[in-house]
Amino acid sequence: MKGFIAKTVTTVGLSGAVLGCYYRDIVDPCYPQRYEYAARMEVNQALAPQVRNGHILEQTVWNYEFEPGTPRLTPGGMDHLAYLARRRPAPDTAIYLQIAQPPDIIFDPKAPDKFAEARAKLDNERIQSIQSYLAAETSGRNLTFNVVMHDPGEVGISAIPLQRSIVGMQAASQGVLTRQSVGGGGGGGR
Repeated sequence: MKGFIAKTVTTVGLSGAVLGCYYRDIVDPCYPQRYEYAARMEVNQALAPQVRNGHILEQTVWNYEFEPGTPRLTPGGMDHLAYLARRRPAPDTAIYLQIAQPPDIIFDPKAPDKFAEARAKLDNERIQSIQSYLAAETSGRNLTFNVVMHDPGEVGISAIPLQRSIVGMQAASQGVLTRQSVGGGGGGGR
């Protein structure tokens, strides 16, 4: 056993020096950062379409932001456009306009062409109204806004499925309050 410790230390030291040259080939020196980055990118790629759609809906000027059947902006519509024009660090110059829908325009089944013409006319007037308001709001800032029409689906949940789910939850709930639990008294049962 004489010299066992010295031989062991020497062997470990020499093998460590030899393996030190190949350390990067044996282990991953970037663990766990490399794998955390890959996982973060996968999550971001899945969320990117939702973020983009949310941004488009936030940049949308809705029909209720105009006086019914007219291209005149309501005070709420003007506030929304002012908010979009003051966005930091810089405003997004793409503004989306919801296509005019009934009751702003009337559909006559006998003359469907007039419906399409009335919609196009009202939409074009609303685009002009948006652009003139934004030009006045951002005067001197050298911004040109591009108004794009689109027809998004309803945002939110309809009241009918919501009511059905609430009624279903109430019907499925069980239990009876006893007189003691209602009274709030302490003590045990009888």
